[in-house]
Amino acid sequence: MIEITPSLSVPDEAIEWRFVRASGPGGQNVNKVSSAVQLRFNVGVCADLGSAARARLKVLAGRRMTKEGVIVIGSDRFRSQERNRIDALQRLRDLIVQAMTPRKHRRATKPSKAAKARRLQGKLHRGGIKKGRAKPGRDDI
Repeated sequence: MIEITPSLSVPDEAIEWRFVRASGPGGQNVNKVSSAVQLRFNVGVCADLGSAARARLKVLAGRRMTKEGVIVIGSDRFRSQERNRIDALQRLRDLIVQAMTPRKHRRATKPSKAAKARRLQGKLHRGGIKKGRAKPGRDDI
């Protein structure tokens, strides 16, 4: 069990690890060791996630979620496999925590009369500045 929050933990069956050769930092080591990590998280196995959290998770994951409901997170930032594994797990945690917190509902507001007046006064002032830059025409002489 991997603990995401005190109230939510992910079963080990929901996570699958794959290790591949990484591009990037590592020198000659890159050609010999599979240091890149690919974490595959099956959302359907995790029963603790509610339906609303699953829906938000699907939106947040975007292209990283497959049609089968598996989130794929790759990490090859570091030279060692262990640090890449920790990085991928942390990114999964952040994604799930973000999906668990419901969005605030936007309350519609209107600008006040004073704000509208300030905006219009600013537009008039700016228009006057631009008029002052123009070349004098025949009517101005």
